[in-house]
Amino acid sequence: MKKFKLALLTVALAGSSMAAMAQDKAALIKQFIDVQRPGIESLARGLVEQSSAPIAQAGSQYLQTQVPEAKRESAAKAADAELKKYFDEAYPIVRDKAVQLAPGALTPLLEQNFSEDELKQLLAWINSPLSKKYQDLNPKMQTALTEKLVSDTRATIEPKMRALDENVAKALGAPTGGSQGAAPAKAPAKAPAKK
Repeated sequence: MKKFKLALLTVALAGSSMAAMAQDKAALIKQFIDVQRPGIESLARGLVEQSSAPIAQAGSQYLQTQVPEAKRESAAKAADAELKKYFDEAYPIVRDKAVQLAPGALTPLLEQNFSEDELKQLLAWINSPLSKKYQDLNPKMQTALTEKLVSDTRATIEPKMRALDENVAKALGAPTGGSQGAAPAKAPAKAPAKK
């Protein structure tokens, strides 16, 4: 009977210990993702900036070649205002979605590739071989989040990009509606992986 109670107690302690370890690892992963928030927000900023870059570039080219010099400054200011308006509207959407998606996109990669002890080291940001391991995994994490973020925000952002394209073209006095104006709006492209 004593052996049975001891075995039962051992199983119970092992089960609660494993649950505590899983909870500790989950808490470490959450803490890690929280620490990464500035990088996640930076990724979102880059995606929004990248998405409007072709329109800004086409607008700039049109401004230099098609707009009379006397009207360039005011047209450039109007186009810049439209680009800023787009960024001010799109960035919070993409940033908030990136922050929301990060745990789901990054947690599986972190769970699969880092132990609890490694996560502790990572959070302490100790100069160790772990740093190299993290740097090697970082592009995969960015790719996972970027793919999910682009997929989840495309329907919201594409209409804003089309409106931006039209508004910049109007601000510059360029033809609109698919004629010779600025480049057609495209979905946000994948951000290049950072190393």
